[in-house]
Amino acid sequence: MNQDKSQRNNYKQRGPSRIERAGSRTMNLDSVIYGKIPPQAKEMEEAVLGAIMLESNALDIVIEFLKPEVFYVEAHQKVYSAMVDLASKSLPIDILTVVEELRSRGELEMVGGPYYVTRLTNNVVSSANIEAHARIVLQKFLQREMIRISMETLNECYDDQSDVFEIMDKAGSELFAINSGHLKKDFRPISEEYTKEFKLLVERITKDEKFTGVPSGFPSLDAITYGWQSTDLIIIAARPSVGKTAFSLNLARNAAYHPIKPTKSAVFSLEMSTGQLTARLMSSESRVRLASIKRGKMEQWELEKIKNLCDLTFLQDNIFIDDTPALGVFELRAKCRRLVNKHGVGLIIIDYLQLMSGDGGNREQEISKISRQLKALAKELCVPIIALSQLSRDVEKRNASGEPKLSDLRESGAIEQDADLVAFLYRLDYQQEAHKVDTNIAGVTYVKIAKHRNGALETIMIKAELSIQKFGDITEDQDTQAAESYVENHQSASTQEEMPF
Repeated sequence: MNQDKSQRNNYKQRGPSRIERAGSRTMNLDSVIYGKIPPQAKEMEEAVLGAIMLESNALDIVIEFLKPEVFYVEAHQKVYSAMVDLASKSLPIDILTVVEELRSRGELEMVGGPYYVTRLTNNVVSSANIEAHARIVLQKFLQREMIRISMETLNECYDDQSDVFEIMDKAGSELFAINSGHLKKDFRPISEEYTKEFKLLVERITKDEKFTGVPSGFPSLDAITYGWQSTDLIIIAARPSVGKTAFSLNLARNAAYHPIKPTKSAVFSLEMSTGQLTARLMSSESRVRLASIKRGKMEQWELEKIKNLCDLTFLQDNIFIDDTPALGVFELRAKCRRLVNKHGVGLIIIDYLQLMSGDGGNREQEISKISRQLKALAKELCVPIIALSQLSRDVEKRNASGEPKLSDLRESGAIEQDADLVAFLYRLDYQQEAHKVDTNIAGVTYVKIAKHRNGALETIMIKAELSIQKFGDITEDQDTQAAESYVENHQSASTQEEMPF
């Protein structure tokens, strides 16, 4: 071990060798020290470059996933880069044009002169197998990149001054960058998707389902959304203390234990502990006040009620809770994959978006990147992801009713851009003192769907009983009429106050 360490130290003093400089990224010489040559496929690289110069449309087949840095031989990187530049200028790609492009860039002699460029076409008959050859070149590059990341991680792990969580986050980010930057999905013909969608349509008609996605448990909401749809990023936003967390827990519970379409749910809470969330779920399920549960002050019959009702529900592992603070997207992705693949989770809830950690820098850019990655994660796992979000204070300054709009989303306009559905929660009694709240509107909560990529924009009313952390549809006509009447009178009074005469 000491001998290997001294060899590495000697190598660092010498600087990079010619073998290392052959690639676009400097390789860690530990692979050479141990007698191993980095993965490579020089013959395949030559075949790809030769095929591109023989047939003009060959570059179109590989350009989406093959970048100059993918090539192991530095000369091949320069030749391919010249080809890409020619294509960007809408110029033909052949031996003569490539040689001339390299000459104008001052790189012709660096790659071996006109003879070397010509030699690339000697062993190629056609471009028939260019995609297969290019995939092998890409695989070798990915192997080299994984070796590089692994060696850097290994060296950092031996450094006692390094923070292990920073090492993990850095390694994860680099692996994700490789995956997203080079492993892209190809287009699919409409015939495949049509066949798939028609089959799903027949199944829906046969089953006569009221919702095609994960049920929310609120009939009035499901009537608009038909359930939370797979691959969708749903943003639920509100001001503090309106009931975002309680509402999200109701969504998780309703989906997990739905009588027709039960769907396992996962809740990532960055603000509250697992115990706090469980207490809220117990209160909601048993209808025993949350304050009584927290203090442990209750009657015997209430305790028996909690046990009888909650045993029936929560002893089934249909809800999973993670309370890791400052959770990063890479860690979230890894956990979600395990939950989906191992436990069959079909709904993911994040409470809340602004508490997630990013890569540093401008906070607005961080949130923008996080929202994009959450949308990508929803598509990758094919499950709906619900992310809670804070609203800015502008909504309170603008109107007394507290009705938000998309521009009120806090810290980033990218949230509304990436989301498939944006719903706002607001209450008319939010800013009123408890003893002044009109009984007609007490607990009446509006769910305003402000963005719906695949459906209508509507506002529904639900009833909140926050003392027991419970939300439900307003089913009685008199409650609805009373609330609507109050809204009309309130808006009318507000309009008269604003008139200058």
